[in-house]
Amino acid sequence: MLFAQVSFAQAEYTAGLYTGKKGTLPYRILLPDGYTPTRSYPLIIFLHGAGERGNDNQLQLTHGSGLFQDPLFRKKYSAIVVFPQCKKEGYWATVVERKPPKFVYSKRPRKNPQQKLLVGLINTLEKQYSIDNKRVYVGGLSMGGMGTFELVYQQPKRFAAAFAICGGAHPKIARRIRRPAWRIDHGEEDEVVDVSLSKKMVEALEDKGAKVIFNTYPKVNHNSWDNVFADPDFLPWLFSQSK
Repeated sequence: MLFAQVSFAQAEYTAGLYTGKKGTLPYRILLPDGYTPTRSYPLIIFLHGAGERGNDNQLQLTHGSGLFQDPLFRKKYSAIVVFPQCKKEGYWATVVERKPPKFVYSKRPRKNPQQKLLVGLINTLEKQYSIDNKRVYVGGLSMGGMGTFELVYQQPKRFAAAFAICGGAHPKIARRIRRPAWRIDHGEEDEVVDVSLSKKMVEALEDKGAKVIFNTYPKVNHNSWDNVFADPDFLPWLFSQSK
């Protein structure tokens, strides 16, 4: 009877703060069990949505963080997982016009200060930790899905795979971001970010020869991330990708 009462302590994210020339970027980092610098690990950068912006270095863990804390995940996959937090008045993506569920994006998004901080953070992480540079992944939801497209635009050769959940971008950037393997997901009834934004990006990426998995979910509104996180094929797909 005694063994039935034994429970495993949940792995916790550690708080960090990246300081760059243009500001600071809070983040939370989760190291794999038994981390050692003598081996290299995949890196996952997860970008949160607009509702989790701030400077408390906590809200960004609202959606998705538990997926990587799960003991089954940690047993099967050894990875470094990082959740940065966008400041309250910032935005992961360069949006010309915001009138939800419609968004207009920049064709050449190069001056977003939050993106510059993300790039600086990844550079720093690669110096501090033993990271497999052939297995660097980025993904996010809503604003974070938009930011995922844009971060790949900023660093088109860095990522092995990217996943954008209920996001969007300007189709003109497709050629530059075609290299990673892509997974794009969206709810058909999304009232916050229109599903047409993902559909246009899928069409543009496929036209440029990109490898894209695209899933839409009937009768699902903005929270299509719940479907993605519950998909048993999601993590195996992600960790199978390598440059």
